[in-house]
Amino acid sequence: MNPQPPFLPLTSAEGRACGIDQFDIILVTGDAYIDHPSFGTALIGRVLWDAGFSVGIIAQPDVKTERDFTALGRPRLFFGISSGNVDSMVNNLTPNLKRRSSDVYSPGGVPRRPDRATIVYANRVHATYPGTPIVIGGIEASLRRFAHYDYWQDRVRQSILADAPATLLAYGMAERQMVAIARRLDAGEPARALRDIPGTCCTMEVAEWRVARPEGVVVIPGFSEVSSDKTAYARAFALHYREQDPVRGRTLAQPHPKTVIVQNPPAPPLSAAELDHIYELPFSRRTHPSYPEPVPALEPVQFSVVSHRGCFGSCSFCALTHHQGRIIQSRSIGSIVREVTRMAVMPEFKGIVKDVGGPTANMYGTECDRWGTAGACPDMSCSPACPTLRTSHRKLADLLKRISDVPGVKKVFVSSGIRYDLVLADDSGSRYLDDLCDCHVSGHLKVAPEHISPHVTEAMNKPDGSVFDRFVNRFEALQKGKPKRQYLVPYFMSGHPGCTVSDMVELAEYIRDRGLYTEQVQDFTPTPMSVSTSMYYTGLNPFTLEPVHVPKGREKRIQRALMQYREPQNRGLVLEGLRMAGREDLIGSGKKCLVAGESRDHRFRPGPAAQRK
Repeated sequence: MNPQPPFLPLTSAEGRACGIDQFDIILVTGDAYIDHPSFGTALIGRVLWDAGFSVGIIAQPDVKTERDFTALGRPRLFFGISSGNVDSMVNNLTPNLKRRSSDVYSPGGVPRRPDRATIVYANRVHATYPGTPIVIGGIEASLRRFAHYDYWQDRVRQSILADAPATLLAYGMAERQMVAIARRLDAGEPARALRDIPGTCCTMEVAEWRVARPEGVVVIPGFSEVSSDKTAYARAFALHYREQDPVRGRTLAQPHPKTVIVQNPPAPPLSAAELDHIYELPFSRRTHPSYPEPVPALEPVQFSVVSHRGCFGSCSFCALTHHQGRIIQSRSIGSIVREVTRMAVMPEFKGIVKDVGGPTANMYGTECDRWGTAGACPDMSCSPACPTLRTSHRKLADLLKRISDVPGVKKVFVSSGIRYDLVLADDSGSRYLDDLCDCHVSGHLKVAPEHISPHVTEAMNKPDGSVFDRFVNRFEALQKGKPKRQYLVPYFMSGHPGCTVSDMVELAEYIRDRGLYTEQVQDFTPTPMSVSTSMYYTGLNPFTLEPVHVPKGREKRIQRALMQYREPQNRGLVLEGLRMAGREDLIGSGKKCLVAGESRDHRFRPGPAAQRK
């Protein structure tokens, strides 16, 4: 196999320059091609090339014509299709269902991604090259692999495998799966025989399922049930949620009207050596030179480093449990230092490493003895309270120091959010927070309490608000004597299932009393395959089937306004919310009031027609 090129080929001419007449694999993506390990297409493409397969990329094809889909010809093995780094519906539409005017993953920010990009691309490829295997993957396919509630259509949709003409769906990060698929197809196995690869889903005809149903499969309520019965939807969600573990997870099946979706257990996590090898592949960390304009998504991550994968936080509104899993997979310090050393000699590098982290920055190096043999506990979430979870930050502190010592590096920042309860639980003597404030925070430290009301944080599966209070006090103590003050930037969320207007008033008072900034405001958006989305659609906790309050419509707008009560344009909604909650004591000119009372100018005045009457 030829050595890896500076960029994977986007054209046949670039392929021929690499000695390739026919690509083994062609990857189709809704993103522009950025050769950086933070972008899934580049990552999978480099991994497949490293495994000995030639890879071409079709980036942001025009779906109105076949021209872009035929530009590289037919691949020898298969097409790999992804919507890109984001779900196309999340990317294209706001939580208020308004179309976005830009796409940071496109040159110049110009939108080029169709809605439901994975399905659209798969249909185009299938029509152009019938008979060629299609493997779909990426975040959009991964989190739509079962019947799921679709916020944008306000209904339950079938598994994406029931809508897209694909042979297989590779879920999760998928390096193992994609290499396994390529090797088995290369060995001559028919595509329909690839039904046993961990981390993949396939379809089975209903007639075949009835006579040859595999043993040991957990069958969850089917599409017909979950689309008409919300309790069945909640039960189905709880069943497949509990099997998303690479050690103890079992095969799942969900019947659909014309097919049966079969999910194999998740792929085993990558070892530190495997992660090191992947992230040390020769990524250029640049956009493909054919683009005349910059791709905005590169700038914030070009000189950032992925230190680990996975998150055991299991926040209800996050679907990472279904994608990267709860088991932390950390790279070695030496590998990360080598990556930064290569970055530091790039002409564009100005001495700033913008971020070192993963889904949660300070889970790097976290370990549990059970993960390798028993997987993550099925009956509880990992937390600092668990005696088998090692929460020391010593290794992370050592990593940040080693990176800071790399020649050419002036500053190393941690821009990913940190889990503050882990910081408080570290009794190893680590000075992680002290070091973070001294050396690795530019001025603002991101944390994500999301809320402070106990029953809301319980619904979110987040630490109690009192834990955040302890962290704030510790952070403020570290500010004494600093020549330049630093600030906490908390992420708060409105409109989450379980949250009432009264809860949002409580949060607004907390923000007022703590003098916190609220630029980082998120209105809950139901995205596929999260616990919170299941609650939003069904009004039920999927694990207990107990009712959950779900704010929608105007109440949802009021909740968001309360979180930004200082904004003049929110005044009317804030007044309405305070009255709904029976908190008129917060209306007026008092020191504790959230909004001024109505003046004469704000009172209702009848118009001319009414006056004439």
